[in-house]
Amino acid sequence: MITMDIEYTGDLKCRAVHTDSGVSLTTAAPVDNQGDGSSFSPTDLVATGLATCMATIMGIVAKRHQFRIEGMRVCVTKEMTTDTPRRIKRLATEIRIPIPRSTDPNGLLERAANACPVHHSLHPDIEKPITFYWKEP
Repeated sequence: MITMDIEYTGDLKCRAVHTDSGVSLTTAAPVDNQGDGSSFSPTDLVATGLATCMATIMGIVAKRHQFRIEGMRVCVTKEMTTDTPRRIKRLATEIRIPIPRSTDPNGLLERAANACPVHHSLHPDIEKPITFYWKEP
């Protein structure tokens, strides 16, 4: 079990500490929700969590099968609803894999991305399309 310790620091900002490592980050409310957008918003962290989870699970599979995916890029675009309650509507992810598709004929890396725990933890109403781009052979 991991604990994050969060302090509200004022001006719609928080400081979060990962208690096991001591690493911290700050959040700020986005400009479209009364904030200054000076850092990740809480919903930005959800999108970031999805993208980094996919990359990590893909990294585990790549290591196991000796695929070299260092330099892989994951870009996630977050869309919010315009009605209430305010929530994440869509997290569209693009994954650029630096090896040819023929390196992974069984689709292990794509299945790994779809199997990440964050992907499975998000509400089913959130659209989560994933587009994979493989290096040209």
